[in-house]
Amino acid sequence: LALHEGVLLVTLIVADPGSITRRSRVLRVVGIVLVAVLGLNAMVATGLLIDSLITGGPETESASDLLEAGAIVWVSNNIAFALLYWELDSGGSAARAHDPPSHPDFAFPQQLNPNIASPGWRPLFVDYLYLGFTNATAFSPTDAMPIAPWAKMAMAVQASVSLALLGLVVARAVNVFS
Repeated sequence: LALHEGVLLVTLIVADPGSITRRSRVLRVVGIVLVAVLGLNAMVATGLLIDSLITGGPETESASDLLEAGAIVWVSNNIAFALLYWELDSGGSAARAHDPPSHPDFAFPQQLNPNIASPGWRPLFVDYLYLGFTNATAFSPTDAMPIAPWAKMAMAVQASVSLALLGLVVARAVNVFS
């Protein structure tokens, strides 16, 4: 799968190497497919780690190995969901750059209160990365509120995956330490 991800990423970079200068249906589809593949990989890694925790695997006998594997899977999930939010919110980054929507899929504080942001503020990838991180740690929205049904469901899935992953990894690591 890494080869497929690499091909999709190179396609995106070659097709639009700099700033977002145009909207392209093909690039949008490639971007969504890339995010879907990354998300699928993260979910498979989560499933494999949870299976190892339940059935016993080599990384589950060492607390440090388990915590390392858990951290890698957890971070991978957060990045995948941040990319999903970035790619789907308000039609994607190109749509937001050219024609910001009046009704976005996520409501960031800067959009709700324009007095706290510079004029023309738009969310950057770091805003979506922070959204994913806080959702995975607090298991709820803390900064941006999901407005669209897809955003609510994606955040629910991310929080559930994070809760299961963190709960099982920490529980097993404590057990190994004992």
